[in-house]
Amino acid sequence: MPIVVMGVSGAGKTEVGRRLAAMLGVPFCEGDALHPAANIARMAAGIALTDEDRAPWLDRVAAWLADHPTGVAACSALRRAYRDRLRGSASGPKRETLFVLLDVPEALLRARMLHRPGHFMPASLLDSQLATLERPGADEWAIVVPVAGDAQGTAAVVAGRVSAAGPA
Repeated sequence: MPIVVMGVSGAGKTEVGRRLAAMLGVPFCEGDALHPAANIARMAAGIALTDEDRAPWLDRVAAWLADHPTGVAACSALRRAYRDRLRGSASGPKRETLFVLLDVPEALLRARMLHRPGHFMPASLLDSQLATLERPGADEWAIVVPVAGDAQGTAAVVAGRVSAAGPA
């Protein structure tokens, strides 16, 4: 099953996702690497992305997930509609995808974002991301993992929860 490690910027998606993929022995995709250059430029300029901006990016992440049915991808997946798009497109079959929401206290998110030199996403966009976030609904195959410690410990917790979650 594909797994999407999701959450707002600064949640630790990349580090937790990379470590989770290594623990599970599956491929990893950094979703940010699939953004069109225009999206990176907008975010770097402090401009929040629109749904129209996100569509081609989400399609690229969805294509990666389709090509790697046992892979782990780091992707914000902030809205239900985005997660639906990641589960499959009109041109392909819908697939069961496990979403792992990294639930991080806002103060920790802000601290992390202020100490990420060289990252394109400025801390000024955190409020926009928090406002956009729609937590997974009860009818979605998702687990919520509170984050307080380091990426390795969080990945270990996620690996245990993923094993317990099993196929949908």
